[in-house]
Amino acid sequence: MILDKETALKTAELLLQIKAIKLDPQQGFKWAGGWTSPIYCDNRIVLSYPPIRNFIRENMAKQVEQLYGRPDVIAAVATGAIGIGMLVAEYLGRPFVYVRPEAKSHGRQNQIEGKLEEGQTVVVIEDLISTGKSSMNAVKALKEEKAQIKGVLAIFSYGFETAVDTFETEGVELHSLSNYDYLLETAQRTNYINQAEAEHLQSWRKDPANWKK
Repeated sequence: MILDKETALKTAELLLQIKAIKLDPQQGFKWAGGWTSPIYCDNRIVLSYPPIRNFIRENMAKQVEQLYGRPDVIAAVATGAIGIGMLVAEYLGRPFVYVRPEAKSHGRQNQIEGKLEEGQTVVVIEDLISTGKSSMNAVKALKEEKAQIKGVLAIFSYGFETAVDTFETEGVELHSLSNYDYLLETAQRTNYINQAEAEHLQSWRKDPANWKK
């Protein structure tokens, strides 16, 4: 869910500006999972641009407060969201932890790094929501430690139905600063893409696994 349209449009504009998001309606990009996609998103690039990094940090922090007040802990999903999650926690003056995809096989064998106590309220920060699997994996790990999950807030979401369904099934709130619809709106307004390309890009989300096949 998008909380503020103006923020969503501005976020999309900034992500395109620094090429954290790239669009290629013709050739596409190969994802690690095997899909060919007309969009590639790497929001870690945000960390290299202080003014944009600050914009993302402040707006994520404000939305956390607006939605949930000040949770006991801010958690980030490793590794992509660690940087921005820590900045949000710093802005709010809250403790910070991050969640690995799985527990380490050595040392203390932690999956959650940082101090987390039973019963604490947690907001999970993500850089990107695609299928939602990595986010829900983190939520599961936090719940196993008896944390109370208030919700998940991401920089950007593709808006896949499978992700929406997963979060609804698990009873976890999902919000993002921006999403695919606002991205396409911004890309057209700034002449990054034309109408025909926008329609082609819209077709991808309807069946992303089979786009270009």
